[in-house]
Amino acid sequence: MAFDLDHFLFDCQAAVSGDPSHKGVREVVARAVREPAAVLAALGPPQRAGLNVLYNSPALTVLNLVWGPGMTIMPHDHRMWAVIGIYTGREDNVFWRRLPEEAARDVEAAGARSLCVGDCCALGTDIIHSVINPIPRLTGAIHCYGGDFLAQERSEWDAETLREGPYDSAKVRRLFEDSNRLLAVQ
Repeated sequence: MAFDLDHFLFDCQAAVSGDPSHKGVREVVARAVREPAAVLAALGPPQRAGLNVLYNSPALTVLNLVWGPGMTIMPHDHRMWAVIGIYTGREDNVFWRRLPEEAARDVEAAGARSLCVGDCCALGTDIIHSVINPIPRLTGAIHCYGGDFLAQERSEWDAETLREGPYDSAKVRRLFEDSNRLLAVQ
């Protein structure tokens, strides 16, 4: 079965129009990544790490997110639901919970989930997670968000101190660029 990007995006938009929760979009993404070879053929094999915008509106953002080999993103939140579907590689998520204000750090690890090819996972609006690509090659995933992910104010937590601060999109872009530089020398 072929994956048609325009049809996929239309189905995601229709799902959000019918139900603003993640439920409909999760079904659309899960159906797509059940045929990961078709998604890979339509989007092309990942060549570079990056956040590739496929669709963006106030109600929905869809990314073709490519993680570099061994890449790690610090704990962060989205402040909107998210749906992740893996079409090549693997993405490991560590989930974090907030600690009381008097604690020495702001969050602690509370669970984890490995997503492999064909897996689909929904994250709630208040989830804090970090992401690791634990394999030595690029990982490709469709990430859908229940809002304008690119404009949303959010938080990140320092990887060493686990203290909360404002999300720094320029720092995240540098992480992807650093990953691509490492790829170029391999």
